[in-house]
Amino acid sequence: MRKSGILLAISSLPGKYGIGTFGSKAYEFVDFLVKSGQSLWQILPLGPTGYGDSPYQSFSTFAGNPYYIDLEEFIQNGWLTVKDCEKYDYGNINSVDYEVIYKAKFALLKIAFDKSGFSKNGKLEEFKKENSFWLDDYALYMAIKDSKKGVGWTDWEKDIKLRKKTALDSYKKKLAEEIEFYCFQQYFFYKQWMSLKAYANKNGIQIVGDIPIYVAMDSSDTWSHPELFDLDEDCNPVNVAGCPPDAFTALGQLWGNPLYKWDYHKQTDFAWWMMRMEHCFKLYDIVRIDHFRGFDEYYAIPFGSENAINGKWMQGPGMELFKCMKEKLGKKQVIAEDLGFLTDSVIKMVKRSGFPGMKVLQFAFDSREESDYLPHNYERNCVVYTGTHDNDTTRHWFDTLARPDRSFAKRYLDIRSSADAVNKMLRAGLGSVADTCIVPMQDYLELGGEARMNFPSTLGNNWKWRLNPDHLNDALSEKIRKLCKLYGRVRS
Repeated sequence: MRKSGILLAISSLPGKYGIGTFGSKAYEFVDFLVKSGQSLWQILPLGPTGYGDSPYQSFSTFAGNPYYIDLEEFIQNGWLTVKDCEKYDYGNINSVDYEVIYKAKFALLKIAFDKSGFSKNGKLEEFKKENSFWLDDYALYMAIKDSKKGVGWTDWEKDIKLRKKTALDSYKKKLAEEIEFYCFQQYFFYKQWMSLKAYANKNGIQIVGDIPIYVAMDSSDTWSHPELFDLDEDCNPVNVAGCPPDAFTALGQLWGNPLYKWDYHKQTDFAWWMMRMEHCFKLYDIVRIDHFRGFDEYYAIPFGSENAINGKWMQGPGMELFKCMKEKLGKKQVIAEDLGFLTDSVIKMVKRSGFPGMKVLQFAFDSREESDYLPHNYERNCVVYTGTHDNDTTRHWFDTLARPDRSFAKRYLDIRSSADAVNKMLRAGLGSVADTCIVPMQDYLELGGEARMNFPSTLGNNWKWRLNPDHLNDALSEKIRKLCKLYGRVRS
């Protein structure tokens, strides 16, 4: 069935208190999707973020970001007052200021926790029991991290860094209340998210979630399960993740994430990965797996390298992992992020998996060569995007295209004036044979470069854009619906 959706991060939702949440504006956005004839809402990873604020570098692959918890529920419960919330600065309404959000949100969540007496609530105990396979380690990890003023676990004292039993017992006792506070946050994160997801599903909207292939070095996952990763006996990385040099980056990309010990994962029938994927499919209806080619081959860079020049390609688990997933979890909906340079073996793996790959229209218009991203080269089993969270907005992309590429785009898309460029890109994606078309909210709004979400490999100016509440109006939903209906993508 042909369908369409909109890409919008939870952080980008409008509303009070500086960042998008699971509150009323999220439910209003679901209503907007329904009115606009959409079937999908794609979001970015939901994990708790740290330095750099990237949702792709999270303190846990299982935990949720407490920034997204709606404070209105605590006001209704009498655990917070409007006056409590108004004491804090939340920054600019159109942009997320993560430093002020961190200070405000955690202070308010702590007030709510202290007033609630929720640590004695049976529902919290039940939640802790059901999620103990990740929650115990995460809550302890974050409590210890806070006690050490945010220092990453690789710089902790050796006894707790290496999880000696006496050290673990000592911290659990000393930080009992702080551990409970982190469990409280996760309970309300999951309660609110699952309610929002249920509302979306009831209204015919499926959630497309995003799972990074790697976890962060500074995470409870790496600290609590060092055996899963390419670490030495002192838990320092041997090799780390990244990408080799190419035409765009002369030094390559040094991501710094720990790599997996794939031989160990195979010996355990990918037990940790199965827990991770099962957890994801509770949170989302469809999972987009980031950097899919890393399951075929991955680039290993010696730890301590200043750049990615001296890395080497290593063999990944290939189809074994996905066969195991099908056996243990059944058939699931997955999108394979197969962008960038692809070898024959990666192309074969994507084909064998049956998962739809991605096509990004902004990558199509290189006047020097024929591109797989041009719509006339698509097969039905793919997902087309005008751009992703890593791309510029289509408006700014077109305005700043090199002259030969812009000339090619104008001829291919029949663009008669720059003002019509975004509309023609939308029509190219929606009108293509791709089963699914997903458009970033910024492109439906035809916004410029100020609305870009992320500049890859940079720090300091990413993940900040927020939707203005006036943007979600009947005129826009009618425009989107008409376009999607024209190309057979509206649910009957």
